[in-house]
Parts: sequence; structure tokens; C-alpha cells
Amino acid sequence: MRPIKQPDEMIAIPSPAVAGTVLSGAPARPAPDWRIDDGAVPYPEALAAMEARVAAIRAGTAPELVWLLEHPPLYTAGTSAQDADLLTPDRFPVYRTGRGGQYTYHGPGQRVGYVMVDLKRRNPDVRAYVHSLEEWLIRALARFQVKGERREGRVGIWVERDGIEKKIAAIGVRVRQWVTFHGVALNVDPDLSHFAGIVPCGLAQYGVTSLVDLGLPVTMADVDLALREAWDEVFEV
Repeated sequence: MRPIKQPDEMIAIPSPAVAGTVLSGAPARPAPDWRIDDGAVPYPEALAAMEARVAAIRAGTAPELVWLLEHPPLYTAGTSAQDADLLTPDRFPVYRTGRGGQYTYHGPGQRVGYVMVDLKRRNPDVRAYVHSLEEWLIRALARFQVKGERREGRVGIWVERDGIEKKIAAIGVRVRQWVTFHGVALNVDPDLSHFAGIVPCGLAQYGVTSLVDLGLPVTMADVDLALREAWDEVFEV
């Protein structure tokens, strides 16, 4: 491992770090800790870690955290997931989760960003928070000359390729007593065929893409740096 915000409601890297450590934010306005895991983190393990950290943030015993990681191949079902959208239920493990949204794929080559921040301290507005997550992804993509866009009525970030709109990043959040968890998933270089086992986010008429699929030889470290820099522009102003 290397290190680098109501009641329950649904809705990059600084200077090189020492392995196994966590980087803390500036003392004037404490920014979140940043953590990056190099290996694929099992989904139940990540959920348990998020639950523990959210409880600690609420109790005031731990700082906020942005956790960047990858998962083994799996599908997650949000609170709006429809059974018919799980096309091949035996292909990968399926996890029911309390985040908002529908079915999502996670796997190697996808940068998942779990964001645990205290909205009461920052801005107690869930819609504004989701908008900020979108802006975070858009600004990170812009560093690779990729124009990521919002779409009315569709969750996530979209790009246009050959006149076809495709999803490059997913967003699914949960907020518990104003502390957030779950977050975003940006396709860097996943096996895009794995998305065929679901109707991603319930939108059968649109495809999915990734940075490498767009012809960009981007590494996960490049993406981590872009996410770290874009975070400061969006959240630490």
C-alpha cells in the first residue's frame, strides 16, 4: 500500500510518500488524508473500512479521507437497481450496497475513489456535493485533453466518441449524518467487455469507454496525480 462531506440519505498526489503511510492535509483548513492501495482490495474489506472511517469522522477521532483503489472484477447494485439489469448474474460476485444508483461494474484498470468527508463542516448540501464530484472528474479528465460532460437525467460523466456518447466515470454516494462515503469510479484501462454483464446505471442505449480506449496511454499514477490536483481546485477553495 502506498499513501498518496442528515440522517442516512441516498441520493494528485503530493510529494512522493513513504509506503504504508498516509499524507495529512494542511493545518489551516484540514484537508482529507489521501490513501492509495496498489493491489485489488476485496469489496467487503473496503466496505468495512469505509464504515469504520465514517464512524470515526462523525466521532471526531479521524480526519476525512479520499481513498483511491481498485477492486477485483465485481458488480454492485445501488438502491435503485433493477433485477432485469443484471444480465449475467453468475459472471462475477454481486454486492448489494447502500449507495445511490443502479448496477455498476468495478475491476482492475478502474480507479475507484471513495470519499469520506464531513458535509456539515464543508457545505451541508448533498446536491452541491454530487455536483462537486462531477466537477472533480471533469477537471481531472481535462488534464488529458478529454472533455468530460454532465448529462441531464443521467448520472456520471460522459464523453463523445465518433458521434456516440459513452460513459467514462460513474458516481454513487451515500450520506450518513452528513458524512459521505462511496464515491466515483473512473475507467482508466479496464476490460470493457466486463460491462456487458449488466446494464450500466440502467442505460442500455449508451456505451462505456476508458482513457486507454480513447487512445490515451495513461497510467494509474497519471490519473492519481490528476485527481489529486483537481481535488484542490474543487474542494479546497
